[in-house]
Parts: sequence; structure tokens; C-alpha cells
Amino acid sequence: MIELLYTASQAGVKVDLLVRGVCCLQPGIKGVSDGIRVISIVGRYLEHSRMFYFLNDGAEEIYLGSADLMPRNLNHRVELMFPVEEKNHIRYLRDEVLETYLHDNTRARIMQPNGTYLRIKPPSDAKKVDSQDSLMNMRK
Repeated sequence: MIELLYTASQAGVKVDLLVRGVCCLQPGIKGVSDGIRVISIVGRYLEHSRMFYFLNDGAEEIYLGSADLMPRNLNHRVELMFPVEEKNHIRYLRDEVLETYLHDNTRARIMQPNGTYLRIKPPSDAKKVDSQDSLMNMRK
């Protein structure tokens, strides 16, 4: 999967990976993975979404799955992935869920090419966004 993501980056595809913890991919390496950004968010909830969003030549596709893209899940288990086809569901997942995670400036850390993470430091006048709290509060 890492090699495929590198190949996509080298072809000009922009990739955002939202991970909880371990990520073996090295983002931001010129000519290899400079189109890839890895954001780690560790918060109150240990579980996290397994959502895959693609924008292919203007066509949006979202898939939900049961597994992380790890060898143990891809090679040694039976896992599930399915497309989301309802336009309202796609819009909600894109605009509410993914955008909330991508705008997290409270718990999010950005992986550096050397594997270390730097916490995002928003400007002092920026609205604080904690993705997990925001999503939980949407449901109250």
C-alpha cells in the first residue's frame, strides 16, 4: 500500500492520510512522497473511521471499511469495504466528518519526513477545532 501511495504521489495525486498512531509511510520526501500529508489525531476515542475518499476526474467516491491498511488486515483477515452511493451520505461524510478531521488544530500532529510529528499550532485568533469533540457534539 505504501508503494502504491508513493506511486500516486509521484503521478501528482494529493493524498491526506488521517492516522491514529503508527504510520510506516514517509511523507514529504521530494520526488517520492511530496504530495502526501500524514495527520495523526489521538483523542478521547480509541476507535477511528476507516473512510476512503477519492476524487477521480471530478467524480467523488467514498468507501467505508472495517480495517486499517496494515499487512495483518490486508493479508491475514477477512475485512470489509463498501462504497457509499447515496449523494446525501457522501456530502455528509465529506463536508462534516472529513472536513472536521482535516481542520483539527487541537489534537492533530503532522508527520515529518523523518517520522517525527509536530503538533499543529493555530494562530491565537483561530477557532479551536477538536475533531472528536466536534463530531460528538454534532450528535447531541
